[in-house]
Amino acid sequence: METKIVFHIDFDYFYAQCEEIRNPELKSKPVCVCVFSDRGENTGAIATANYTARKYGIKSGIPILFAKKRLEERKDSVFLPVDFDYYIETSEKAMNIMQNSADVFEYVGKDEAYLDVTKRVEGDFKKASHLAQQIKNSIREKVKLSCSIGVSPNKLISKIASNFQKPDGLTVVPPDKIHEFLGPLRIRTIPGIGNKTEKRFAEMSLERIKDVKKLDVFTLNKEFGRKNGAYIYNAVRGENNEPVKKREATIQYSKIITLKRDSKELQFLHENLMVLCNEVHDIVRKKSKMFKSVGINFVQSDLSNKSKSRMLRNPTDSLEELQRTSEQLLKEALENQTITIRRLGIKVTELSEIQGQSDITRFF
Repeated sequence: METKIVFHIDFDYFYAQCEEIRNPELKSKPVCVCVFSDRGENTGAIATANYTARKYGIKSGIPILFAKKRLEERKDSVFLPVDFDYYIETSEKAMNIMQNSADVFEYVGKDEAYLDVTKRVEGDFKKASHLAQQIKNSIREKVKLSCSIGVSPNKLISKIASNFQKPDGLTVVPPDKIHEFLGPLRIRTIPGIGNKTEKRFAEMSLERIKDVKKLDVFTLNKEFGRKNGAYIYNAVRGENNEPVKKREATIQYSKIITLKRDSKELQFLHENLMVLCNEVHDIVRKKSKMFKSVGINFVQSDLSNKSKSRMLRNPTDSLEELQRTSEQLLKEALENQTITIRRLGIKVTELSEIQGQSDITRFF
C-alpha cells in the first residue's frame, strides 16, 4: 500500500495575528481579541490572544475581566472586538494558496485545513518538506500570515506535528520516525483526549504516549469502552486511516433582499427580516449545520453599507434563536439611523456539523 503524505496546516493565533497584520504596531504588545457581551466593556470572553499575552496565562475562553487583571502590569495591552468579516477575507486568501498546492484539499475551519499531497510530491518526504516550506513562504508573502505545518503519513500525526513547534513551525514525521516522535509526548497531545481520560491515565501512573503503548487493547477497552479503547490503542501507535476528504470552505450562509420601498421603520424592516431568517434557517437545516454567529447588514439609500453581528454563547440550529438575535441587532442598528435602507440582509457564520463530537473517536 502506498504511503500517503498529509499536511495539517494551522494558522498561528489567527484572529490576533489578523489584527497585527492590519496594525503592525500591535506586534510588541499583548493583544486579546474578545467576544464582548452586551453587559459592558469588561464582560465577555477571550476569543484568542497573541503569544505576548499568552505568557501572562491568557487563553481562549477565559473571561475578559480575568484577562485584564492578569495583564494589569502591561499598560500597553490591547483588547479588541472580533471582526469576522475581515478574518474570513484573510482566511480565504490563504486557503486559496493551499488549495492550489494539494491533490485533495479538506477545509476544517477558518484557521486550519488538511492537504493530501502524495501524488504532487511523488510520495517523497523530502519533496513534501520543500512544498510545505513553499506554502509557508507564499502565505507569508501574499497574506502576511504565519502558519505551522505538520507533515506525516496520516491526519492524526500531522495534526499533532503542526502543533509541535508553534508558532511558524514545520515538523516532518516520516514513517520511520513516528514512534520516536510520539513516544515522549504527553498523552493529552492526542486529539480528542480530554481532562477526564488524561486524569484516568494519571491514576494508572501513565502520562506519556510511550507509557500508554504498553497497555493491550483489552485493558483499554475495559477502561474506556470498546470504541474509545480502540481509538487510543491505534492513536498511540500513530495509526489512523481517515482519508483527506475534499471539502471546500463554506464560510457563511446569507440572504439579502431589495426592499419594496426604502425605509427605516422598525415594523416594516422586522417583517422582511423574519422572512430572511426563515430562508437562511432552511439552508442551515438542509445542510445539517449549526451556527454560532448572526449578522445583519443594510445597504442604505446612499449605497453605503452598515452591518452588525453577534456571537452566541453556543452553536445552535434554532430558528427562535436566529429570530431573537437578528431582531435585537435590528433594533440596535436602527437606534441612530438617519438614512433609509434599500436592501436588507442576514448571515450566519461560525458553522459546525450538527451531530457534534459525541466522543473522542469522532474527532476526525
